[in-house]
Amino acid sequence: MKIAFIGIGNVGAALGDRLQKLGHDVTIAARDPQSKSVQEALARNSALKVESPTTAVSTAEVVFLATPFPAINSALTPLQSALDGKILVDCTNPVSAGLKHGLDSKISGSETIQQIVPHAYVVKAFTIYGYENFENSQYPGYGDLQPAMLIAGDDLTAKKTVADLCSQLGWEAVDTGNLSMSLHLEHMTLLWIKMARVQGLGVDFTWAMLKR
Repeated sequence: MKIAFIGIGNVGAALGDRLQKLGHDVTIAARDPQSKSVQEALARNSALKVESPTTAVSTAEVVFLATPFPAINSALTPLQSALDGKILVDCTNPVSAGLKHGLDSKISGSETIQQIVPHAYVVKAFTIYGYENFENSQYPGYGDLQPAMLIAGDDLTAKKTVADLCSQLGWEAVDTGNLSMSLHLEHMTLLWIKMARVQGLGVDFTWAMLKR
């Protein structure tokens, strides 16, 4: 599958590296190919490709958005037409001072992104944990139980595609419903951050879904 990454920091580099090693054709959408984040991603995995944002997105089947949330407008607005009909995986989280929801919990970041690119199929995924778990999603000792990756989106076909990528990366994809459910996933991210980084629990934990 041809996959493009808008944003190649901790989250994007971890996911891009693993997806490329799974056999996907992964391209970094870079306005500046010499930027520190792009060069660090290439040092980590030289098989990653680099193209202009328009070229990378236009030729991709799935696009990952992994920028800081405040950068979504500048990142997406020039790519509105290129993103028409594309699956856009939203890996961002709106976070404000004091680890509060950056949009005052009035609307999810994913819905805000959907407003910017109304003809893309936005799916929220790869947010509720820190990037360390995207680098290594394995938790041995639980039999066939996989850590859960909660996703949300309005388009069922797009969610199935993202769920398959989750499975390839070692996650059990859990469909939480339409895109408005992303607000709750963003609060789960804040919960994980507070537990892992503020309370000192550490980054090596995830949620799982048990079924009877």
